[in-house]
Amino acid sequence: MAYRQGLDAETVLQAAIEMADLQGVEQLTLAALAAKLNVKTPSLYNHIKGLPDLRKQLSRRGLVLIKEAMVEAAIGKAEDDALLAAGFAYVMFARKQPGLYEAISSLPDYEDPELQEAGSQVVLFILRILAPYGLSEEDALHVVRGFRSMVHGFASLEHRNGFRMELERDESLRRLLQTYLRGLRVAVK
Repeated sequence: MAYRQGLDAETVLQAAIEMADLQGVEQLTLAALAAKLNVKTPSLYNHIKGLPDLRKQLSRRGLVLIKEAMVEAAIGKAEDDALLAAGFAYVMFARKQPGLYEAISSLPDYEDPELQEAGSQVVLFILRILAPYGLSEEDALHVVRGFRSMVHGFASLEHRNGFRMELERDESLRRLLQTYLRGLRVAVK
């Protein structure tokens, strides 16, 4: 079968990301993706192994990009400032790339080594931020879990229009993160 000139795995993935961000990852189908790319659905199989593979690729790309966003936000910062910046970057990523964030939130296969590695890189980055706090490994992992629960919960509520009051959401996020950081400071004393 001939490949359409200019169509490659990256082009397919980028089109899928655009569709997921506009319509939601659950609405993404191979037929719709093929139509967007102006090819027949079977042509996609030259670049992906099917819808489960595409969703895995979306999840992996999302994990890589959310980590990159947090790293970029935290560069030049340390401790509280770095964690605050990483928290904001997490929520901003969810705002800017809602479909890709949804792909992260609903990982298709928790046992997949590529997804485990990408997820581990996110955790390791937060652990590096936490290193100056002098936490034990177990305590640091609990802090990472709490941090993720907090920013994921905020991003999810925001995405589902859970914040309807006329109140600045970024200010709410800042206060939430600062409260968490104050609690962390008390815990490490």
